[in-house]
Amino acid sequence: MSEHRSDLPSKFAAFSVIYVIWGTTYLAIAFAIRTLPPFTTGAIRYLTAGTVMYAWLRSREPRPFDGLYIPGTLLCGVLMSGIGNGFVMWAQKGIPSGVAALFVASLPMLILLFDWAFFSHQKPARVATLGVIVGMAGVAVLATHTGGMSGRIHPIHLLAVLAAEISWAVATLLQRRFVPVERIANFTCLQLFAGGVFQLVAALVGRDWQVLAAHGVATSSLLAVAYLTIAGTLIANNCYSYLIAHVSAHKVTTYALVNPVIALALGVLVLDEKVSWAMVIASVLVLLGVALVLFQGVRRRFASTLAR
Repeated sequence: MSEHRSDLPSKFAAFSVIYVIWGTTYLAIAFAIRTLPPFTTGAIRYLTAGTVMYAWLRSREPRPFDGLYIPGTLLCGVLMSGIGNGFVMWAQKGIPSGVAALFVASLPMLILLFDWAFFSHQKPARVATLGVIVGMAGVAVLATHTGGMSGRIHPIHLLAVLAAEISWAVATLLQRRFVPVERIANFTCLQLFAGGVFQLVAALVGRDWQVLAAHGVATSSLLAVAYLTIAGTLIANNCYSYLIAHVSAHKVTTYALVNPVIALALGVLVLDEKVSWAMVIASVLVLLGVALVLFQGVRRRFASTLAR
């Protein structure tokens, strides 16, 4: 019991980081992709962060990637840091940051469904099932009323966000199979490299260099990339990997309740994004659905405590 209590400050700090920092990354992405192509931004972000982490790990041990299941780690990196992050950044070229954050907020529901269907095969409780239905109703409202929120939105951007969510959910569930607790930092480092290489390839295929040659890069975009690299990746990704290894995936995804609130507020205050009644209704439904899904674990623990 004392060992678990000694971990509480670390877990609290890690949760605080992913709650707050990942809520601000949507704003940072909006600034970064104003003058930098999305996949170029992601490639710089993840390859730089991976290189810094590798240098730190290499100073501590001669072979940082020993003991890792390389294929599984690379797969998680492509799914999470490559597709999961890259597609969200690309989608923000046509979706307001607050809307993107709301779509991503439905992640706990996807994890619950995928865990039930493909991993643990544990049937969700009635409350969680209700949460999935309510939350998905919110996503449906959001998807069908985005045209009234911004004239820039196209279906392809919505599909990109949904693909990113699915990839992130699958990677979250797979990660617990592939990462030894004592090799979390090493796992995260290789994962960042995999995601960075994926986005670099996407940037080359999309001929991002033509955009860079035609337009200059604003200082605000460079500062945003620096923030995404240091805070959003080096700090937050390591906190996320730490929590996935020490806490249930169900608990970790509670950040999905906090990130959209921060992203929506910053989008309105800084980016002057509009909030329609449809968006308010969708926000309530999505966050209520996520809360019901996450309440499932709390309810079970409370019931088991009473039974003792």
